[in-house]
Amino acid sequence: MSKAKTIKGIGSILHHKGVAFRLWAPHAQKVSVIGSFNNWNGTKHNMRAEPDGYWYINIPKVQAGDPYRFLLTTPQGEFQRIDPYAREVTSSVGNAIVHDPSFDWQGDDFHIAPWNELVIYELHVGTFNDLEDENHSGQFSSVSARLGYLKKLGVNAIQIMPIGEFAGDRSWGYNPAHIFSVEITYGGPLAFKRFVKRAHQAGIAVILDVVYNHLGPSDLDLWQFDGWSENNRGGIYFYNDNRAATPWGETRPDYGRGEVRQYLSDNALMWFEEYRVDGLRFDATQFIRTFQAEDVRDLPEGWSLLQWINSQIVQKYPGRISIAEDLQNNRWLTKDVGAGGAGFGSQWDANFVHTIRQAVIAVEDGQRSLIAIRNAIQYRYNDNAFDRVIYSESHDEVANGKARVPQEISPSDPKGWYARKRSTLAAAMVFTAPGIPMLFQGQEFLEGGWFRDTVPVDWDQRDEFHGIVRLYRDLIGLRLNRDGLTHGLCGQFTQVYHLNDDRKVIAFHRWDQGGPGDDVVVVANFFHDAQDGYTLGFPAGGTWRLRFNSDWQGYSDDFGNHPSTDATADEGDRDGLPWHGTVSIGPYSVLIFSQE
Repeated sequence: MSKAKTIKGIGSILHHKGVAFRLWAPHAQKVSVIGSFNNWNGTKHNMRAEPDGYWYINIPKVQAGDPYRFLLTTPQGEFQRIDPYAREVTSSVGNAIVHDPSFDWQGDDFHIAPWNELVIYELHVGTFNDLEDENHSGQFSSVSARLGYLKKLGVNAIQIMPIGEFAGDRSWGYNPAHIFSVEITYGGPLAFKRFVKRAHQAGIAVILDVVYNHLGPSDLDLWQFDGWSENNRGGIYFYNDNRAATPWGETRPDYGRGEVRQYLSDNALMWFEEYRVDGLRFDATQFIRTFQAEDVRDLPEGWSLLQWINSQIVQKYPGRISIAEDLQNNRWLTKDVGAGGAGFGSQWDANFVHTIRQAVIAVEDGQRSLIAIRNAIQYRYNDNAFDRVIYSESHDEVANGKARVPQEISPSDPKGWYARKRSTLAAAMVFTAPGIPMLFQGQEFLEGGWFRDTVPVDWDQRDEFHGIVRLYRDLIGLRLNRDGLTHGLCGQFTQVYHLNDDRKVIAFHRWDQGGPGDDVVVVANFFHDAQDGYTLGFPAGGTWRLRFNSDWQGYSDDFGNHPSTDATADEGDRDGLPWHGTVSIGPYSVLIFSQE
């Protein structure tokens, strides 16, 4: 009699004749599957041992939607465990659900924009559009309801804070209990697939935040999963020595153990394969590649894990982006794996955000360092200007003791003139400096306070500050060269050629190939007074058309509407350039020029 064919895969694998189950539990003496299909009886479906600590069984009558767990018999006792690979759970402490991964992706032929043409909007599903009931968090469907707004705003990628099943109903998401399962409070796996498809239909890519630097630490069924541990640490999925410690608990995965590496790699690739996401943002990679003992020490196996995952993404899903949040100014993160780098496509840039925030938050103009601003504008990690993500607000920068930029500028009047002028000054730097620009939910209509997972975005402010929303929309349109007049903002090249630290004026040139429709000149005034008849250099002669003036009264009734106009560049050296022209610019304002 021939032996039944073994189904490949880990977790619960639905097939046309039932469900196969496979589990890694090397220290278990016996494992069985319990669930609604056998009245949770641990004697009915015993799994057979496979090599390398795996257990397997195929059960013909199990169906999609059936709840189940694994029952492990170990030297330390019996444990009921949720499937580590479960695509769906009833809750972080509930049961796994046999999941049907099929979905109608017909018509979804979306491709993410080239990275130099990305504009990212970071959002938190639970608070982004929580309109219906203040006692419940937002869901994927409520985010979908705002896709038309995001499309009109001009963004072409949204970055979603983590959605792996977490403890409780509200969280930032950086405490994943089950990394393969989509948070049920947000709608679960099917709702996320629908959301991704709708985003793609709107022309918007979806980038997902993932957390591999630690797991949990609460509701963590993986902890001492099969009873074994050393030093009373986490067992088979975790380091069991001082490498376990992270700022969030002693739950750093063991990056040196093959099965754990496979677990994390399988998770990363799952989001591309099963959910068609367009990119991943890896949280706190510093704590994957290093650990803290007496001092900071390298974790070579963490680095090689990042290399392995990124190599697979490049090979299997070309064009998709992986982004590191490391914030340690490490250029090796975005070098190619072949050159010894970690292989990320881009990384969050601490140099930019801290400098630009400080420049606009400082109370006195004398405290604004234009040299620091110049360095932030021109900084690059490697040979690609777009291997950094630049921003003035993110979930990290508007919480943990810090608030939204308008609130930091003017705590007593966060909607007032100073807050609006200087926060939009920061935004203009984000959209004109080289890098992938990103904004955080509600930034474009002066969302205030600090980020909390219990406080929804105040959408009434979108109407109150509709002019500021238009300012952001205009900046995004210029950044993406929507009118064919500012291609240089998508280009690799930047020269900060004018810096007046006394009058707080800085000017820089952005270009790709150069010439009309490409060359862009940005002039920024970080001073409380207007600058009239101000002479500076230009990279070419002739008329430079004014494409944007952040002091325009259409953006806010009390903006000065300073009479800034087109500029004419005549022969004559200035700022190391062979042409010069005169501009007038309002207080705390930005002008953008280009030629036709």
